[in-house]
Amino acid sequence: MAYQTLQTEVRKGIFMITINRPEKMNALNSTVMEELDLAVEEALTRDDIGGAIITGSGDRAFVAGADIAGFQRLSAEEARTLSIKGQALFASIEQAPKPFLAAVNGFALGGGCELAMACHLRLASTQARFGQPEINLGLIPGYGGTQRLPRLIGLTRALYLMLTGDMITAEQAKSYGLILDVVQPEELLPKSLELMQKIISGPRHAVRHILHCTYLSMTADQAGYEAEAQAFSDCFATADAREGIQAFLEKRKPRFQGK
Repeated sequence: MAYQTLQTEVRKGIFMITINRPEKMNALNSTVMEELDLAVEEALTRDDIGGAIITGSGDRAFVAGADIAGFQRLSAEEARTLSIKGQALFASIEQAPKPFLAAVNGFALGGGCELAMACHLRLASTQARFGQPEINLGLIPGYGGTQRLPRLIGLTRALYLMLTGDMITAEQAKSYGLILDVVQPEELLPKSLELMQKIISGPRHAVRHILHCTYLSMTADQAGYEAEAQAFSDCFATADAREGIQAFLEKRKPRFQGK
C-alpha cells in the first residue's frame, strides 16, 4: 500500500513503519493518524508479517506531538471526536495480537509519547526525550496518556510529568521503566530489528496469548478513557486552551487566566 506520510517495508517478517514528516518533526495530523490506522491493519492482516516497528524519520524526532496548527479551529465536540479516534487507534496497537515496538529516535512528546506507550516494547536512542507537555497548551493528554503513563511509571511520576509538562531524558525514562533500554543512535534500528526478530522467531500462538493476557492484566476501567476524552473536549472550550494553542503557534509564553 502507498502512503503519503509513512514509509513502510517488510524486513524478514518485520513491518517497518516510519512516520515521514521530518520537516514537521513527524507531528501527528489527520493524515498521519488515518494512515497509521491503515498500516496497523496491514500489519495485522498480512501473514508474512510477524511484528512491527514504529519509528520516526530523521534524527530529531520520533513524533514531537500532535500538529498544533490543526487544533486552532477545533470545537469542543470535534476535540472529543479526535480524542476518541486517537484512543481507538492506539488501543488497536496495544491490543494487537502481534508485537509492536517503538524505536524512539528523538522527541516523543504529547501524542508521540502516547504512541510509544501504546506499543508493547520501547527502545530509545541517547537523543530521545519523553514528555506530556499538553498542560502548556491548557490541555491534557487525549490519546490515552492519562491512563497508560501511570500504569507504566507509577502515579507520582506520571502526575509530575503531566502537571509540569517537563521532559525527561532517555536514561531517566529507562530508570522509570518507560523504556526497555537506551542505545546509541546508530544502533537503534539494528537493536530493534534484532529484538523483534528474536520475538517473532518464537511460537506465534504463544506470543499472541502472552500479549493478550498481559494486556488484560493492565487494562483500566473503560470509564477512564471516556473521562479523558470528555476532559480533553472540555479543555477546548476554555479561554486558556485558545491562549495556549495561539501562544504555541506564535512561539511565545502563554498568559493563562484560569478561564
